[in-house]
Amino acid sequence: MPVPALADLLSSARASYARRDWPDAYDGLKAAQQNATLSADDLHALADAAWWLGLIKETLTITEDCHRHFLEEGRPLRAAMNALDIGFTWLLRGEVAIGSGWVSRARRLLEDQPECAERGFLAWIDAAEALEGGDLDSALVGAVRIQELGHQFETPTLVCLGLVLEGMIAIRHGQVDKGFAMLDEAMLPVLAGRVPPEWAGNIYCQLMTVCHDLADVRRARQWTAATERWCDSFASAVMFVGVCRIHRIQLLQLHGDWMRAEQEASIACEELADMNVSVVAEAHYQLAELRMLRDDLVGAEESYQRAGGLGRNPQPGFALLHLHLGRTAEAAASIRTALADSTNRPFHRARLLVAQVEIALSRDEIAVAVVACRELDDIARTYATAGFRAWAGHARGAVLLAQGHADEGLRVLRHAFALYCDMEAPYEAAAVRSLRARAYGLLGDREAAALEWEAAAATYAQLGAALQIRRGAETSSRAVLPGGLTAREIEVLAYIAGGATNQEVAAALFISQKTVARHLANIFVKLGLTSRTAAAAWAHEHRLTRRRTGT
Repeated sequence: MPVPALADLLSSARASYARRDWPDAYDGLKAAQQNATLSADDLHALADAAWWLGLIKETLTITEDCHRHFLEEGRPLRAAMNALDIGFTWLLRGEVAIGSGWVSRARRLLEDQPECAERGFLAWIDAAEALEGGDLDSALVGAVRIQELGHQFETPTLVCLGLVLEGMIAIRHGQVDKGFAMLDEAMLPVLAGRVPPEWAGNIYCQLMTVCHDLADVRRARQWTAATERWCDSFASAVMFVGVCRIHRIQLLQLHGDWMRAEQEASIACEELADMNVSVVAEAHYQLAELRMLRDDLVGAEESYQRAGGLGRNPQPGFALLHLHLGRTAEAAASIRTALADSTNRPFHRARLLVAQVEIALSRDEIAVAVVACRELDDIARTYATAGFRAWAGHARGAVLLAQGHADEGLRVLRHAFALYCDMEAPYEAAAVRSLRARAYGLLGDREAAALEWEAAAATYAQLGAALQIRRGAETSSRAVLPGGLTAREIEVLAYIAGGATNQEVAAALFISQKTVARHLANIFVKLGLTSRTAAAAWAHEHRLTRRRTGT
């Protein structure tokens, strides 16, 4: 290519890059590369454009070549930042050893340099790692240093990154309002266009993640919509579109648009396969959740395993899958282990505790459910988002019903139901209505119980919640029986009416003989009976019998 033509091509490509037209910049720089050796700066621009287009393998090849050029040109600071970019990209792909190696190279390059802004980006990686590991003190020291370097070297990106970290640390300490005030302040330079797009996208992603972790649905909706608008301002932004897609999937699932959520999750699994392993793992986890809701338990198990294989903790979903498959002992052990491994992660513990309450109550382990519910209440008081408060109320209501406190349970469930409605969470609201039906049954109000069951069933049918439709069919018919018996009490009574001993009932339902005796005592009181014979006769009258185990 003649020199003038090459110069024009490079000039045009550089102009496209400056206005963030990644496809045009990539095409122009790629064409120029085929006709001449690009400078380190032009190579960097080509690698950056390729990254925005999702061409991750090409990005890595070009960026490593670019790193060599920066070193040859005697530009250690640019080489160090380039090494950080490469390391961060490998880390996102799940290649920890390679990524850490490049970060170490950047650290070595910066050791002999005077204080500089580049040190702030290295400090950000270290502080973010400390935060992820639960070392809040070290993370805070890093956050403050990052901001100091940002002010010293007039680098708004560092100030924003440091503020985001400090805000997240404040939230971890239970200072939610203070933390979000810092996050809002961090966004001001981003919204003003003073932060490079790759870092602006990173900050948007962090905000969406915080909102999801806190079950703050209102903020999650706002920031997801804002991020989608930001992504739409670029010709291509594969990474951030994919990350945003994950948070959109979470909201779609919450709001009951499960078909669209599953379609989006399938796209995310393919879209970022080579770019961000944690996002792909989350997509598989969301697929598992959706499949379980639809009663595709085999498909759910496969997706949970794929998420786990990519490094995403498959809990609490995997424990609940055990429960729905009838493996209650495995479910209890699984959730207990998950909680033991998450002592320094209160946001994740909240989700685990919700599952533990459900699993424990299914096994008549009321004491376990009470302890889990108490911790969930504490989390909801400290991080008082609508989501956490709704989960805590939902769990508390279920525990109260299991303890026979129907009046108090109804009061708590009424508040949880209102919160779910405000969150536009129809599935969770229907689950609360199912509990309210049980409460009305305990109080002897069969008409109110039937109305609640019908409303819950209608929502489940509309959503396609095949799992709950299957599980609720038998339970709903039992919930309105005279006498206000609970579902588990009816199960016990059915076995007794079939001639089973307490030992056989305990074995069949995976509960202790002491628990069987307690259920029988409650049955006698509720039905006004004094013997097993009379209770069995009542059960036969109401067609509640079950064959003895082993017969």
